[in-house]
Amino acid sequence: MTSGSSRRDSLSQQVIDTCIAMNTQGINQGNAGNVSLRVEDGFLITPSGLAYDRLQPADIVLVGLDGTSQDRLQPSSEWRMHRDIYANRAEAGAVLHAHSTFATTLSCLRLDIPAFHYMIAVAGGSDIRCADYALFGTQELSDNMLAALRDRRACLLGTHGMICFHDNLDKALWLGVEVETLAKQYWHARLAGDPVILGDSQMQAVMARFAGYGKQPDRDD
Repeated sequence: MTSGSSRRDSLSQQVIDTCIAMNTQGINQGNAGNVSLRVEDGFLITPSGLAYDRLQPADIVLVGLDGTSQDRLQPSSEWRMHRDIYANRAEAGAVLHAHSTFATTLSCLRLDIPAFHYMIAVAGGSDIRCADYALFGTQELSDNMLAALRDRRACLLGTHGMICFHDNLDKALWLGVEVETLAKQYWHARLAGDPVILGDSQMQAVMARFAGYGKQPDRDD
């Protein structure tokens, strides 16, 4: 085995591990959703329709930024969303798409998640937008997603679910869990009454504080 194929297998296993963790942490069910990781030649993404707990590194599909692949399996039907994030957001190192219960519920109602809680800032701004609906796997869906992701790292997808990206797989999984947690909290807050929404100046202060959030000396993770 060459060092190149060994490295690809290692990265592919990380994608599989993230998929399994996504289900274990309750933000996805079965083989719905998909995960990808940026690599030099494009991105590694889960194949279409296969159960995560049966995946092997050789099953993870390498897709170029031109949308082509030479691998034996077909990539996830949502490969366009992943490709377009990598093509338009240089900071994106990994992408996670999930059909998490509360994020999907809000997306079916076409609701943005406003600044009802300061942790909304983890997605990069003062709200988490909901993209317009489009058929899964289409360029229209991807275009709608990019609009909702403007200056953000996460969004809801109309009548579909959620998608987010971050520097690496660990951070993408963390952000996916945070988005679903916020969606759940917002849902329950709305059931109890009208949530108080933080103002622009309050969220600007939060964003300024978040610039150093989670940073520790001599660590870049």
